[in-house]
Amino acid sequence: MSDVTSISRARGGYSKSGLLLRHGLLIAFGFLMLYPLLWMLKSSFTFEGEIFSGFGLIPAGATLDNYVRGWMISDFPLYLVNTIIVVVGCLVGNLIACALAAYAFARLQFRMRRPFFVLMLAGIMLPYHVVAVPQYIMFSAVDLVGDSFLPLIIPKLLATDAFFIFLMIQFLRGIPRELDAAAAIDGAGHYRTFWSIILPLMRPALLTTAIFTFIWTWNDFFSPLIYLTNPNSYTISLGLNALLDSETATGYGPLFAMSVLTLVPVFLFFLFAQKQLVQGIATTGTKG
Repeated sequence: MSDVTSISRARGGYSKSGLLLRHGLLIAFGFLMLYPLLWMLKSSFTFEGEIFSGFGLIPAGATLDNYVRGWMISDFPLYLVNTIIVVVGCLVGNLIACALAAYAFARLQFRMRRPFFVLMLAGIMLPYHVVAVPQYIMFSAVDLVGDSFLPLIIPKLLATDAFFIFLMIQFLRGIPRELDAAAAIDGAGHYRTFWSIILPLMRPALLTTAIFTFIWTWNDFFSPLIYLTNPNSYTISLGLNALLDSETATGYGPLFAMSVLTLVPVFLFFLFAQKQLVQGIATTGTKG
């Protein structure tokens, strides 16, 4: 038995005490990361005057008053509808435009293909704040700044998210080109080949793009802050910011309550789509 234990340790195994220590540290680190979220959840059910009386995770008394007040004073249903409109528009735009761009780079031969591909990769390296000012000037010139969702959706329809294009290109490189040749023999053009053959095979990459687009758009604060100035057009992130400005004098309970409600769709979406997310990243990461 001692020989087996020594061999196991030599191969990188862990003893029982080592495993306990390792898992204990991981659990402690995980709890440390989750503590702010758990404290906010607890505070959303805590009476207003007791929120900052302690930093434990078990409230002395539970109440739903924060949720009722937050729902009544924050126009949360309107912010929710606005956010859903923006998220759906960005989802459709990214899935269609990025898939078409990725197919062109991965399958088609055209002039300036390599320079355009290099420019696309350069887009991944540039932070959004670099292009925010030129985009704002363009949309302001056509009077789309203020209460329109188009400045948030139009860039997605033009395949401006280079990260998703590159992700799909990596996936397409693993699809045999013989399928394209077989489709060409049957008389299919590029569009027919893309919609009927390639696009159904891109399901893992499309799901990964949809998940990331949903989470990033739902949580986005900077872009709506720039383009949306009408309170009736606010998304959830701007609505929470407005609630913070109006509630700091009276309390943080409604803010915490509405923040918890904001996290629920993202949590549920990720909970049901985490398997597809892992599969999509694994398949797109191993192609090439």
